[in-house]
Amino acid sequence: MTYDTTGSIIRYNPALDTIIDSSARAEIIAEGFEWSEGPLWVESERMLLFSDVPANTIYKWTAENGSEVYLKPSGDTGDNPNRRKEPGSNGLLLDDFGNLVLCQHGNRQLARMNAPLRQPQVAFQTLADTYNGKRLSSPNDAVYNKEGVLFFTDPPYGLPTQRDDDPEKEIAFNGVYKVKQGGEIILLTDKISKPNGIAFFPGEQKLLIGNSDPSAADWYILDLADTVVTPKLFYSATNERDGLPGLPDGLKIASNGIVYASGPGGVWIFDSTSNVLGKIALDEAASNVALSSDEKTLYITNTGKVLRVRLK
Repeated sequence: MTYDTTGSIIRYNPALDTIIDSSARAEIIAEGFEWSEGPLWVESERMLLFSDVPANTIYKWTAENGSEVYLKPSGDTGDNPNRRKEPGSNGLLLDDFGNLVLCQHGNRQLARMNAPLRQPQVAFQTLADTYNGKRLSSPNDAVYNKEGVLFFTDPPYGLPTQRDDDPEKEIAFNGVYKVKQGGEIILLTDKISKPNGIAFFPGEQKLLIGNSDPSAADWYILDLADTVVTPKLFYSATNERDGLPGLPDGLKIASNGIVYASGPGGVWIFDSTSNVLGKIALDEAASNVALSSDEKTLYITNTGKVLRVRLK
């Protein structure tokens, strides 16, 4: 199938040539959504799952059938999800057993779908929903390490006003947490204003966090080997926004340490030492990205669209 294309490749460093061809274009493989998010490539099913957060729906895309509803409701199973601007699921991931795990805005929790991937059902088991007896705000994105420990971010975007002063917000800060296998929730840091995307660098000692704050449009590293986990600046795009659409949001890190991060103007491509190698420039805000299992394809949720870019 032939798809329309969008965007362009901006090259800042010759090292980009080993990652993506300068003539590459992003294919528009699906469109017509409100705010696409949380892409997840599922190799066993050869499908891409992604959230439409305002629509409270997860879609699946396959090369054979295009996009179709996979699960609805996905993030708010209450009686009045429409009181929230973004009630649905956001980040999606698989646990060690191949179960779908969802960051649920409306239900304000991390949850596991209690159904096989091929037979999705609105049936969820809570993995994390409180910290020190207070409800989480709206888990946004998450990642597992190889030991099965779950790490996640918790900004306020699923609350009715999406603000830090929302009357339903119970925790004063926006945290980055980990969930031990026994269920204990541990705060890693409360020093990032709007923690969003999250991914491990190879070796799993360092986490990269995107901060979707217009006044601090930055990426931070959390070194888990430190006695006290303190955010360290990886890169700041605060002074590079220039009216460009989007903020540091979702991100993924390849096995070679290359970072693909949604940010102002599209998807930023960094090496592991924070050098900007280039960008996939887009006209609308990019919210998140996913890599195929062979890391030869990058999927991008791009406002109302889903894109595919071929990598080398």
